[in-house]
Amino acid sequence: MDIGVTVGDSIERLEATSADFDFAEFGLSEGVDPATDVDGNRLEAALEETGTDLCVHLPFKQVVVTPVPEINDAIVAHQTRLLEWAGGVGAEKAVLHGTARNPHETDLRPAFAEQVRAIDEAGEAAGVEVVLENVGHQKRGFPLSVLGDIARDTGTAVCFDVGHAYMEDGDDGVERFLRGYADLISHLHVHDARSRGDTHIPIGAGEIDYSILEDRLAGFDGTVAVEVFTDDVSLLTDTAGRVADALGEPF
Repeated sequence: MDIGVTVGDSIERLEATSADFDFAEFGLSEGVDPATDVDGNRLEAALEETGTDLCVHLPFKQVVVTPVPEINDAIVAHQTRLLEWAGGVGAEKAVLHGTARNPHETDLRPAFAEQVRAIDEAGEAAGVEVVLENVGHQKRGFPLSVLGDIARDTGTAVCFDVGHAYMEDGDDGVERFLRGYADLISHLHVHDARSRGDTHIPIGAGEIDYSILEDRLAGFDGTVAVEVFTDDVSLLTDTAGRVADALGEPF
């Protein structure tokens, strides 16, 4: 199991926070052309200096599917271009939010599955594993069970965001998803949350029962990204240690 840290779209944050981790998860903003807008030389140097591997987060504002086929084709083309860049800079995984213009339109789910399958194939061609993230607590995110079923049907790996699942359906939602889909999970996003709306806070500062991971993900050998919105390395490493303990692994 490798434990990393999310750094948003900031190479400076990568430089400042990643040295204690196995990898950094670098975010791509909507509308950014990474081939020209990301300083590839500085990114490469930062990864080498901190001794970290690379994952990327695809643009989270870009939905995966709409009711319009031509727009869907453009979305796949856009994500393919980003995945080709990611493969070129050595990224191992790419996180994709499971979103739609209106995820409650059940007629849109087959098209969503086709979009996910096409983006996953583009990732495979680029040498990058696409991992589909649950964001069902957001208005454009597919519910947990729908996302899990589509990931299974399309053969796509999952990025399970524990905090997002808690915000959608509490500890019961976390446990239920792990019970049904743990075998699909390749990547975890970990942070704490409170039902009043606080999220992406250090583990232990919120309400999530992380012992659920011990029960359902024992022996997990994928990647874990600490997604706590702070540059305080001691808080980041404390959260990493807590999740490692929950998974029965050292940090």
